[in-house]
Amino acid sequence: MNKTVQVKGLDIGLDRPKICVPLVGRTTDELVIASKKITTYDIDLVEWRVDFFQEVEQLDQVKKTLVKLRSVISKVPILFTFRTAKEGGEKAISDEYYLELNKEIMQTGQIDLVDIELYTPAPIREQLLKKAQLYDVKTIVSNHDFDKTPPKEEIIARLQQAEVLGADISKIAVMPNKPHDVLTLLSATEEMHRIHTNIPIITMAMGGMGLISRLSGELFGSCLTFAAVDQTSAPGQVSVNELLPILNIINKNIGN
Repeated sequence: MNKTVQVKGLDIGLDRPKICVPLVGRTTDELVIASKKITTYDIDLVEWRVDFFQEVEQLDQVKKTLVKLRSVISKVPILFTFRTAKEGGEKAISDEYYLELNKEIMQTGQIDLVDIELYTPAPIREQLLKKAQLYDVKTIVSNHDFDKTPPKEEIIARLQQAEVLGADISKIAVMPNKPHDVLTLLSATEEMHRIHTNIPIITMAMGGMGLISRLSGELFGSCLTFAAVDQTSAPGQVSVNELLPILNIINKNIGN
C-alpha cells in the first residue's frame, strides 16, 4: 500500500513525522515577518491559518498576502487552512464564502495543500475536492473535537470517511479529558494505519495531556505533527527546537 503523498519534493508519510509550523499573524506585515523567521528553522511545511487574518473576507487581499508569503516560503510546501469557528477556528464565515475562498486560492498556484473540513456541507466539500484535483493541490480532510475524545471506533470511522471522500491525507484532532483518552487516540491511529487505510493519516490529542501523541507519530502511524516558532494555533503545540530532537531520537531508535 502506498501510504505516502509527495508535495514539492517532500514525502509525507515516509520516515519521521513531518513538522508543520502555523502562521497565525493578523496582518500582512505580521505574516511576512513571521514567515521570514520560520524559514530559518528546520521545518517541513508551513500552514497559513488564514482564519486569524484580519482581512480574510477581502479575497483580493488574501491573494496579495499569499503571493508575499510564497516569495518568502519558496522551499517548503504551504498548507492553506481556514479553520471554521465550529471546529475551533478564529472566525465564522458563510458556507458560500468558505467555498469561494478555498476555490479561488487553489486556482492561484501559490499553495501546495488545502485543508477541507470533513463536516463541510457535502455539496461544498465535493466541489472543493474536485477543484483541488483539477489544480493539483493535495487535500487534508480534517475533523477536530475540542471537547472530548470519541470512542476508538468513531475515530477510525471519521478517518475512513475522509479517505472514501477522496482525501489525499486524513486528519483528526481530539481533546483528552483523562489519560485513557490519549491511549484511545493512539490505539485508533495504530489500527487505522496498520489495517484500514491506503493514505497517510494525521492524528493528535490536544493539550498538555496529549503531548505524547505529537511526539510519537512515527511509532503509531501519524505522518505529520504541528509545532510552533512563536505563536501556537492549537493547545499542546511545542516549539520546533524542542520537538525536532525528540522526533530524531525516536526515528533513530525504532527497530532497535
